[in-house]
Amino acid sequence: MARLYSFFRSGTSHRLRIALNLKGLPTEILPVNLRKGEHKAETYLALNPQGLVPAYESDDNGTLTQSPAIIEYLEERYPEPPLLPQSLGDRARVRAMAAAIGCDIHPINNMRILGALRQQFGADEKAITVWTNTWIHAGFKALETMLPEGVGQGAFACGDRPGLVECYLIPQVYSARRFEVDLSAYPKITALDATCAEREAFQAAHPDAQPDAV
Repeated sequence: MARLYSFFRSGTSHRLRIALNLKGLPTEILPVNLRKGEHKAETYLALNPQGLVPAYESDDNGTLTQSPAIIEYLEERYPEPPLLPQSLGDRARVRAMAAAIGCDIHPINNMRILGALRQQFGADEKAITVWTNTWIHAGFKALETMLPEGVGQGAFACGDRPGLVECYLIPQVYSARRFEVDLSAYPKITALDATCAEREAFQAAHPDAQPDAV
């Protein structure tokens, strides 16, 4: 069985758990406590020199890092059920939506960035909230336009089943709620989140369902 080094509240770990569940791939979850600095231990750095989560160990390809690369690996190694649509243009559009989250929202709101804002620049919690809200709103405003009409009403970001966009979007919605972002301006996003919440793949991947959830 493959092994996933994960932190329950990590958005990148969350998105990978969703992808694994959508593909029906049994995986052992090995918690890495970021709060206690376990990602900085020599034993973990030997697996992932960046000291980040997730890391994915498989018997046939060793340790893989960076959630976009791991998800692409899973899509190529286990093509059914697919996370990407068949059409070349649709694939590009789906990847663009995923990148809007994975490149432009999540990285500047993750734990180490917020820690640097607090420790190096003296940001208080009010400033942190303003920071996170600013970039989540900027990204969600664009995503709300990019998502198709009718999404969440029996439809997903691209077709009649969840895929790559949902892997990225649902963890970001979870994070937005943690940071008390007002989501009322994003009916497509919230409808899609509600639809996904009814599916076992997303329920099992939720941070509260993880062995290290506190």
